[in-house]
Amino acid sequence: MQVPLWFALLVVGYLGIKLVRPPTWLIAVLLLGGYLLADSVLAPAINSLIK
Repeated sequence: MQVPLWFALLVVGYLGIKLVRPPTWLIAVLLLGGYLLADSVLAPAINSLIK
């Protein structure tokens, strides 16, 4: 199943805020960090760990 990255980040952020109630700045840092990692040289290594 192919899901756009922006949609997956939006869903994870929404669920994280609603279910866990962490500080909003922490969610923003984690989402931005994940987005930047997905577009980095580490992306193939992360992809092989996920699949």
